[in-house]
Amino acid sequence: MIKNFIDQYFFSNSGANHAQMEKMRQTLTSMVAGWDVEQTKSVIDESLHSAIDPMIYDEAAELIEKHIRDGRDVILVSTSGREIVEPIGKMLGATDVIATEMEVVDGKYTGKVSYYAYAEKKAEAVRAIAEKNGYDLQKSFAYSDSSTDIPLLSIVGFPCVVNPDRSLRAHAESNNWPVLHFTRPVPLKQRFAKVPPKPALAAAIGLGAISAIIYLANRKKKSAGGSDNNVT
Repeated sequence: MIKNFIDQYFFSNSGANHAQMEKMRQTLTSMVAGWDVEQTKSVIDESLHSAIDPMIYDEAAELIEKHIRDGRDVILVSTSGREIVEPIGKMLGATDVIATEMEVVDGKYTGKVSYYAYAEKKAEAVRAIAEKNGYDLQKSFAYSDSSTDIPLLSIVGFPCVVNPDRSLRAHAESNNWPVLHFTRPVPLKQRFAKVPPKPALAAAIGLGAISAIIYLANRKKKSAGGSDNNVT
């Protein structure tokens, strides 16, 4: 039952807008009440590596690779659950993730949300990571497609909008923020894996649907002799 529901959840994420994502999040949260945490994480990881092949824009992959080559860390910031975001982050080579967290008692989900990564909460979490690690947000980059992430985009020195919704496009234009257009979706495992991926059901999640759930933050580590720190 758990595996069937997780597979369906991933598939349903394909092309979902924020309202649809929020509805699915609420459904998932209520459904997992009483589920064993480790078992659920194991099923999600199995689905991502066998049944589901998340999509990513090729342009986003190139961007991630460039930031990593430049010595920056990749931070994924998503309203989706940490159980889903973390394995995707590993595929991308992300340093860390910020994601919604469900309440756990005695190793089982209660059906309640303990931390909801949304809007200003995302910005607060990025500020906390930057403060903890000594990174300069004014030398940092952030990418998003949704107007709900204006608070996050506003705290960095280099905000970029990607395939933006109407409201975010208007805000970007009025603030002279760059507007990027990604058009080449590819299977994430095919784009990043060292070996060809197994046949899998493609679902537009992760950066393949930057318009849906995942936002990037890269942080450049301190150099040995200076303070050149970037967050993207």
